[in-house]
Parts: sequence; C-alpha cells; structure tokens
Amino acid sequence: MSNISRAFDGGKAFIPFITCGDPDLETTAKIVREMVANGADIIELGIPFSDPTAEGPVIQQASLRALRGGVTTDKIFDMIRELRKDITTPFAIMTYANVVFSYGTERFISTAAEVGVDGLILPDVPFEEKEEFEPVCTAHGLDFISFVAPTSSDRISRIAREAKGFIYVVSSLGVTGVRSAITTDIGSIVGLIRQSTDVPCAVGFGISTPEQAKKMSSLSDGVIVGSAIVKIVGQYGRDSAEKVGEYVARIKRALM
Repeated sequence: MSNISRAFDGGKAFIPFITCGDPDLETTAKIVREMVANGADIIELGIPFSDPTAEGPVIQQASLRALRGGVTTDKIFDMIRELRKDITTPFAIMTYANVVFSYGTERFISTAAEVGVDGLILPDVPFEEKEEFEPVCTAHGLDFISFVAPTSSDRISRIAREAKGFIYVVSSLGVTGVRSAITTDIGSIVGLIRQSTDVPCAVGFGISTPEQAKKMSSLSDGVIVGSAIVKIVGQYGRDSAEKVGEYVARIKRALM
C-alpha cells in the first residue's frame, strides 16, 4: 500500500491544495507546515502553469502571481526537499502535462521521487493518454492519480480498476472554484467505483465550507479543497499561513 492510500486509514481524509510560490515559496512552506499541524492528511502542491485549463479565476490568478514572482519547478523541488527533513505527510504534485514535458518526463518524475513526492496529478491528461506518464511514475514509486468526472459514465469501472493512490472524483462540470451547492449525484459515482476497486475516493472541485465537506465525505473517503484556500492566501499574502491553518482545522473537524 502506498503512502497516499495509507493516508485514508485513519478515517475521512482531508486533502488541501496550495499554489506553490504564491506569494512566495517561504510563505508556501509556512502554509504547508500549518496544514500539517492542523490535520491535513495529504497535501496537493500546485506547480503553477501559464495556461491552467482546469482552474477557475482564483487559482489562475495565484499561478500568475507565482510565475511573476519567479517561481520555478526546481525551486519548488528544493522547497519540498527542505520540508521533507521533518514532515512525513504525503505530498502529491498537481500540475499540467506541459510542465512535465518541458522539464523532461523522466527527469521530472525521478526528481519528484527523490525529493519526497508521493503522487502526481495531471488534470489535462485523459485516462486514455496516461501511458505517457504512469509507467514512469510506477518505476519511481509515485502514484499517478486518476480522475472520475460526472461525464465519465461507462469509463468509470475501467478507470477505477487501474487507479492507484486515490481516485479524484470531480464533483461538478467546469473548472475549479467555490460553489454554493454541489448537485452532482456523488453517491452514484462512488457506488460505481466501489464495484471495481477499493482504492479510496476523494471528492474535489467546489468544496469550500465545513458543511459541504461533511456532506461530500459522507459519500466518499475524503475531500479536496483548493480554491477556498488559495483565496485566503490571495487575501492575506505573507500573513496567510495562520489563517489557512485555522481553515484547515475547521474542515478537518467537520470530517470527524
């Protein structure tokens, strides 16, 4: 069992996302430590990209701020290496295929493994094209995380059978962002997944309140929150670590 799968053993898992380098990597490292201290089970580390097609305006703006601030993939790897000196919480990198290609797929994944990354999430890579990445991830001990969306329908069982780490269940059509309500029948999607695998399912896209997190976790094994956290960072900048920690603690309590 991988570190990522094991993170679901203690109950409902909370997976917060952060855009690395917004407003700077020193702040990102502080935020990661606050997330860990307040109960995060897996942390998604976003490597910014100039054209993040799955992201709504909040994360798009964070990516632009980070890139303008001079963040690079190598600097993010250095930050992760430093965090790994005392943090054991699983890390999953979330970025886009172009970032990995331009760095060199083998070099990117082997470096990620070397610095202590446990999984890779590429939202713009469809299931049918994962062969460009997954075998390299497997060779280096990383979980290549699969997505199941409301439109996956007849592909769900195939995706589930080959999934590793956890399955990222997309709660809503469209891009990431805070939503007032989630209307997708998550229970049915998770039910279909359960027929094919016992790999954990975590629901993401649109979750922002403790109430939403509690409801989605009652239908799955955990929840992923990104935009609501990135929004706090956008608002408080270098003073955001403590605020993010308080938010993570509130969501984590709702899952207990």
